[in-house]
Amino acid sequence: MSRRPTVAEQLARQGVSRRAFLKFCAAAASLMALPPSMAPAIAEALGKLRRPSVIWLSFQECTGCTESLTRSHTPTVESLIFDMISLDYHHTLQAAAGTAAEQAREDAMKEAGYLVLVDGSIPTRDGGIYSTIAGVTNLQMLKDALANAAAVVSIGTCAAYGGIPKADPNPTGAKSVQALMDEGLVPRKPVINVPGCPPIPTVITGVLAHYLTFGEIPELDSLGRPTMFYGDSIHDRCYRRPFYDQGMFAKTFDDEGARKGWCLFELGCKGPTTHNACATTKWNNGTSFPIESGHGCIGCSEPDFWDAGSFYTALSAPADPLTLATSATVAGAAIGVGMSFVNRAKKGAAKSGHETATLKDLEK
Repeated sequence: MSRRPTVAEQLARQGVSRRAFLKFCAAAASLMALPPSMAPAIAEALGKLRRPSVIWLSFQECTGCTESLTRSHTPTVESLIFDMISLDYHHTLQAAAGTAAEQAREDAMKEAGYLVLVDGSIPTRDGGIYSTIAGVTNLQMLKDALANAAAVVSIGTCAAYGGIPKADPNPTGAKSVQALMDEGLVPRKPVINVPGCPPIPTVITGVLAHYLTFGEIPELDSLGRPTMFYGDSIHDRCYRRPFYDQGMFAKTFDDEGARKGWCLFELGCKGPTTHNACATTKWNNGTSFPIESGHGCIGCSEPDFWDAGSFYTALSAPADPLTLATSATVAGAAIGVGMSFVNRAKKGAAKSGHETATLKDLEK
């Protein structure tokens, strides 16, 4: 196999200037919550790095994760980061097809140390026959790909937790990458879960940037998610949070409260129990996110979100406070709902007082 160029060599070949590369490194530092002064160190580390091979495997999925990534605006961190890796196999994006495509995957697996990116869950019932590529089951393909891999990134909720294919009654026996490892069905490797349906593009590339820069997986939470993106709940960072704290809730999606941007908690928003960077990183080049567009969070970056109940029923309490929400979030929820009842009581008392005063005036 021919020598892989370094990142610096690859970027130079593509006409990327040193200044543009440093701007990218500054953006990467920001994504990883590092000070801008770290940009030169990141540039030096990345510049010497050999472009790692990446094998992207798409299994039981809707192509939403790939669509999310390709909807990025250029030039951006997303476009540069993929100049820094060798994306050797991705059957949605690659030009090759058929035998040539599968040969590219086989060739990429000959040199150990590559990254495996998986989107989609893996069917296991009846030997995994419900999803195959080139006559090979997803289960067998993942098993082969992980043999010499350095690490695996589960892209999207389906790969991270099983997602919608795993929803009741789960006819294909769909499982996540981590579940397969826990059951000994595939080789155990370091796993980074990047859930979301689909995940935010800059979250995917931020994780890759961290791995490329430091040569190790980032700090993960109890669900295997990078804390730099999933450390806070959407509720904690939501611009509607002040209305929640004041007990000001929209009652319908088109009432006065909704038009004024009041909290969507009572309409089923799962922001208090959902951890993701939607409220800060946002979507479409930082334009908006679902709550800003007027719809409550459906909790798509949490396990089993599809079977967790109606998207439009208000939370009474987190299903699992140890993993889905901090005690502060629970307390905040209680305070917010309590404030709502207090405010309603005040309005009722004021209305009653007004009506009493009016009757007294009439009696005079």
